[in-house]
Amino acid sequence: MKRAIVTVLIAASAQLAGASGLKSLEKFLQGTQAGQAEFTQVVTMPAKEGQAARSKTSSGSFTFQRPGRFKFIYQKPFAQTIVADGQTLWLYDADLNQVTQRKQADALGSTPAALLASAADLGALRAQFTLEDVPAQDGLEWVQATPKTQDGQLQRVRVGFAGEQLAALDILDSFGQRSLIRFSHVQTLPALPPGTFAFKPPAGADVLRQ
Repeated sequence: MKRAIVTVLIAASAQLAGASGLKSLEKFLQGTQAGQAEFTQVVTMPAKEGQAARSKTSSGSFTFQRPGRFKFIYQKPFAQTIVADGQTLWLYDADLNQVTQRKQADALGSTPAALLASAADLGALRAQFTLEDVPAQDGLEWVQATPKTQDGQLQRVRVGFAGEQLAALDILDSFGQRSLIRFSHVQTLPALPPGTFAFKPPAGADVLRQ
């Protein structure tokens, strides 16, 4: 099934003569208010001297509604939930039974989440990122976003599109760690039910406020 999805995405992208990552991002921001998808994330740590690079894979579901609401639910290999409800960013680690709570405006800023869920248009994104097309790869059109402030943990992020559909995020942080997120079963929606992004710390969980 996964191979079939990738094949469909590549075929759709190949049919778009003259497409570009920037144009796809602009259309995504203009035309997509909410959506959901499944994802697989591969995180690769930089290689240490004399050792091969190490990587770990996780998977789960992603839901968003612009402006400013999203939810990542990691199901494998460890259960973890990240929720932005428009005011607060919540991080719940099920194994530790621990919740970290941060003010959303302080936590997002120049992050990949700002590209997908927060910015209203390209103009808003350009206030925080330098945006540029990069060559097509893996059957996708890509746009690269580089933060204009270099005091954060993000070095750059690339967003991949199959046509106008979100297909991938390729994130490089300031420590040289790379996270490649590929989306599948993507559905775009006009809106999501009320309460989709509500989060209440589980009973007994430690809550850390930052």
